Amino acid sequence: MSERPVTLVAHGGNLHEAAARYGIAWDAWIDLSTGVNPHGYPVPPVPASAWRRLPDDGDGFAACAARYYGAPDARHVLPVAGSQAAIRALPALLPRARVAIAPLTYGEYAPAFERADHEIAPLDVTRDALPGAITHAVVVNPNNPTAAHLDAARLLRWHAQLAARGGTLVVDEAFADAYGDAQRETLARATDREGLVVLRSPGKFFGLAGARCGFALAQPALLRALHAHLGAWTVAGPARHAVTHAFEDRAWHGEMRLRLAAESARLVALLRARGFSPNATPLFAWIADPRAPALQDALARRAVWTRRFDAPASLRFGLPASDDEWRRFEDALSQAVREID
Repeated sequence: MSERPVTLVAHGGNLHEAAARYGIAWDAWIDLSTGVNPHGYPVPPVPASAWRRLPDDGDGFAACAARYYGAPDARHVLPVAGSQAAIRALPALLPRARVAIAPLTYGEYAPAFERADHEIAPLDVTRDALPGAITHAVVVNPNNPTAAHLDAARLLRWHAQLAARGGTLVVDEAFADAYGDAQRETLARATDREGLVVLRSPGKFFGLAGARCGFALAQPALLRALHAHLGAWTVAGPARHAVTHAFEDRAWHGEMRLRLAAESARLVALLRARGFSPNATPLFAWIADPRAPALQDALARRAVWTRRFDAPASLRFGLPASDDEWRRFEDALSQAVREID
C-alpha cells in the first residue's frame, strides 16, 4: 500500500482552541459547534466491576444493541470505540475501487478511503442509479452537515446495484436516533445482506459522545474481519454500562424525541427570523450563506462557537443547553447579523 500524507480533519467541539483564539475563558462559551444532544442521558452510577474487569464480549452488549437498532441478531452487531474506529478501519477491508462520497459530508470518510488506496468520486444523491464505475458508496443519512435525508427505498436500490458489482454501501446513521420514525427508516434490519454496512453512534442522540462507543452492523464475516483488525476490548466497561441503560430506557427515548423536535423548531424559527434558510435535523441546523465566515467570527466574539464549512460557505448550529443559553444566543445572533449586514 502506498504511503499517504496524514490528513487532519477539522471537527466541532474544539472549544479550547476557540477560547485561546478569541481570548475568552473556556467556561464562558456557548458551544453550538457539535450536533451532540445537550440534554444527555442521565447515566446511573457505574458499578465498581465495570472499572475492575476487562470488557467481556459475552455480556449481552451486542444483543442489547441489536434489539435497539432492529438488527437481525447480535451476530450482525460489533461494538467499536466510536463509529470513528470503524470509519478508519473499514476501507482496508474492502476491495480497492472507486468510492462515491458526497462532496459535503462527514469529513473523515474521504481521507480514510484514500489512505487505503481507493479512488474518491463525488456522489450525486439525486440519481436513482449509481454510475457503473462506482463500486462502493458512502451515505451519511441524515447528512452531516446539510441535514439532507434519503429514503430507505433509494438506498436499498443503490445497495442492490453495488452488491451486483461486488461492492459495498456504507450508511452512517449517526443522527437517525433523534427521529421518531428512526426504526422505520433505518437500514439496520437489512444488514443480513452482503455488501451493506450500517454505522450507528449513541454519542449524538443520547449525548454520550465522551463514551466513545459506536456500532458497526453488517454480515458476520465482515464484522469478524473488522474485529480482528481492531483487536480486543474496543469499548470500555463504563461505556458499556452507560449505553446499555440508555438503550433500554424507552420512556426517555420518547420524551427526548419530543423535546428535541420542539427545540429544533425553535432554532429553525430563530434563524429564519434573521433572514436565513436553514435545513435541520432534531439535533442541528445548517445554513449556506456567503457571510458564514463573518457570522462565525461575529458570534465567536460574543462567546458563541459554531461549526463552519467552506464549500459552500456555511454554518452548523447545535442546540443551546438551557434557557439562559437560548437567551444569550438569540441576543448574540441578532447583534452579529446586524454587524455583518
